[in-house]
Amino acid sequence: MLRINNIKLNLNHSEQELWEKAAKALKIKPSKLKACTIRKRSIDARRKSEIKYIYCVDVKVSSENKVYKKAKNPNVTLCEKEKYQFPKSGNRKLYHRPVIVGAGPAGLFCAYLLAEHGYALLILERGEKVEERTKTVEEFWQGGELNPESNVQFGEGGAGTFSDGKLNTLVKDKGSRNRKVLEIFVKMGADPSILYMNKPHIGTDVLKTVIQNMRQEIQHMGGEFLFQSKMTDIELQEGKVTAAVINQEKRVETDLLVLAIGHSARDTFSLLKEKNLLLEPKPFAVGFRMEHPQAMMNENRYGSFADQLEAADYKVTHTTKNGRGVYSFCMCPGGYVVNASSEPGKLAVNGMSYHDRAGKNANSAIVVTVEPKDFGSEDVLAGVEFQRKLEQAAFQAGGGKIPVQLFGDFEENRLSSKLGAVTPETKGAWAFASLREILSEELNQSMIEGIHGFAKQIAGFDRQDALLLGVESRTSSPVRIVRDKDTYVSNIAGIYPCGEGAGYAGGITSAAMDGIRTAEKIAIEYGRIVEVLDEY
Repeated sequence: MLRINNIKLNLNHSEQELWEKAAKALKIKPSKLKACTIRKRSIDARRKSEIKYIYCVDVKVSSENKVYKKAKNPNVTLCEKEKYQFPKSGNRKLYHRPVIVGAGPAGLFCAYLLAEHGYALLILERGEKVEERTKTVEEFWQGGELNPESNVQFGEGGAGTFSDGKLNTLVKDKGSRNRKVLEIFVKMGADPSILYMNKPHIGTDVLKTVIQNMRQEIQHMGGEFLFQSKMTDIELQEGKVTAAVINQEKRVETDLLVLAIGHSARDTFSLLKEKNLLLEPKPFAVGFRMEHPQAMMNENRYGSFADQLEAADYKVTHTTKNGRGVYSFCMCPGGYVVNASSEPGKLAVNGMSYHDRAGKNANSAIVVTVEPKDFGSEDVLAGVEFQRKLEQAAFQAGGGKIPVQLFGDFEENRLSSKLGAVTPETKGAWAFASLREILSEELNQSMIEGIHGFAKQIAGFDRQDALLLGVESRTSSPVRIVRDKDTYVSNIAGIYPCGEGAGYAGGITSAAMDGIRTAEKIAIEYGRIVEVLDEY
């Protein structure tokens, strides 16, 4: 197979032009191309007067070596087709089926790969099926009561279900797991373009259908789901897991317990601490969501081509005078700021976009790094309590509604009384409030300095009527569940920490990849169990 990089084309090009350019790069006629596959497409907006698409394509031709040598083109390489390989099963016997706790990306992909290769398994999810969960969340956003067990954080699909569905990741992986994740998503109903888009995304509306299809496929392959089934205890014997307890009453015997619990499972973190699993605090980041007009972002990136391209995204970073990092996180083009609370009396926000990214505002978390020394305690769960204090302050500031403040008013420390040109695009009610009361003054000043710094990269980023909405406290897990770097097993035999909640991922794709790696570690050690012998 030949890979051709750096094919540049106008925005309104035809498919035929792409293949003609590929053939030209190889110095052959287009009719000689046996197969052509887009590997990657990105936008080159460095020159706003001449914005181009840039492609990487894989092609098949006869006599590849001969064509490659004749082309003498630095943009052409010989390569083998990348294919994901699941390992052969080990010989160690399983007496009970594996139990996976959590049906977010890490849990679902771990379950999918194990089920695909013949392992009967059980998935426990504290929240509802995605269909029921969606109704519960919508009711909450309309002013209904918060369900602490099924909300934006908990339920089938995990926290990423109510997000932009971004699938780009910086995780380096030579085993084609990233590609495997995308291929499974496409098989389950995602748009095939995610296989080659530079920054692929699904959108929360499409992602819900993909998750349903994934559940049904896992069930078809022998997996079982139990919803509204929270793991409330773990039984141990001689340093090894023997059972999981569901809702304080049902007991499920197991040899293997995969903890794909998500970054908001605070009660589960407390349980793990009681059971003496090795935990360690980790840094994360906190701040606010910030809304700007999407048209402003489009104009900034694309200039006169803004109307011809998809909603523009951005990524900005700044190091403050006091040494803290301020950066954008989970940017949602054409999106909404959502009430992402999971505990009564506390309020957290997140960002969400639909597949079309057609909302009038761009929003992103603008966050400041915090470390264990900021948490006010040396307890391993001090980061959890740090988050809770911020969320309680946010809830009180907005009277239970999403607190909103114009950036100019935030900087001057005055309460906003009216909007400018930017109107909040939220899921859940909002109210004007003083966000300066939520974070410490050191973090507030870091935010202000960072936002002004971003304006040097994006004109108008620090406009006075841009909106801040709080509080963004769930950027990543405040805890890492320690696991062996080779086997992925914790200090308690049979327990496999996995995904974002365990501290080993930071988004849908990286969590899914960690779920796949965890499935591989289990398969390498254990033989398949195809029958369900235990009862609960």
